[in-house]
Amino acid sequence: MFLQQNNLDGLRVYFNQILADQFSQSEIKLMLKAFVTKRLKMSDTDFMLANDLRFSESDLLYFRSVVKRLQSNEPFQYIHGRTEFYGLELICDRRALIPRPETEELVDWIVQSSDKSAALNIVDLCAGSGCIAFGLKSIFRNATVEAWELSEDALELIKENERHTSLEIVRVKMDALSEIYPVEDESCDIIVSNPPYIPSAERSRMHANVLDFEPEMALFVNDADPFVFYQAISKEARGLLVKGGWLYFEIHEDFETEMIACLKQHGFVNIELRKDLQGRSRMIRGQRVPSRHEQ
Repeated sequence: MFLQQNNLDGLRVYFNQILADQFSQSEIKLMLKAFVTKRLKMSDTDFMLANDLRFSESDLLYFRSVVKRLQSNEPFQYIHGRTEFYGLELICDRRALIPRPETEELVDWIVQSSDKSAALNIVDLCAGSGCIAFGLKSIFRNATVEAWELSEDALELIKENERHTSLEIVRVKMDALSEIYPVEDESCDIIVSNPPYIPSAERSRMHANVLDFEPEMALFVNDADPFVFYQAISKEARGLLVKGGWLYFEIHEDFETEMIACLKQHGFVNIELRKDLQGRSRMIRGQRVPSRHEQ
């Protein structure tokens, strides 16, 4: 047996011995709790009181496989199969990017800037897991929220998360670089997108747990045209938005000047850049000109 003791203390020792070089003590503690509560279908309270917990042989094999996968740099969220996002538990696997904290901040910016009771029409473009769409729908209960995504795998993940969260999202297979967007002009109150934006040249700076496991199509753009998605979406969004409607983007922290220029080029006004909690420029929004000012 690979545990010194067939109990929770023994499992803690095992996790710490094997994973200490890769993760902090707090990360290991959180991961162990997540895997134990999932495996044994325990509540957090039950886990806190589980001083005499003993594991079966199949439990031990499960925990050993988990540790091996963590050693191979597979993201915790993919192994666990769940992640927390804006107060929701979402199914999470290799079909889409793992939702990031800065994306939660983008959702919160929209929430704090909009009428939560209004019957808005909201589009999440390049939706991936649909985390933005689900986060917004959980607050804007009277809104119609659409998730537009090209990947069939990601669309299937969104469908599974609809059932998991009991939140109704309109799923649309859609290529953001297409010139045909599947809604009428002046029909959207809010368009939000976290499109691919990492230049391929930055691959060497990225961690193996991203490069080896997360879908490339959701990450990278050609070095020669890193703003291809922002340009295409901004061009179309201006016509799709109602007068006074808002376009929100998550952006690369190094491209704030270029993103301001992109929104200005396509006629957006009241452009605002926002930093994340780490002080990095990661979000931007622009408004379609209100009707009395539009030419």
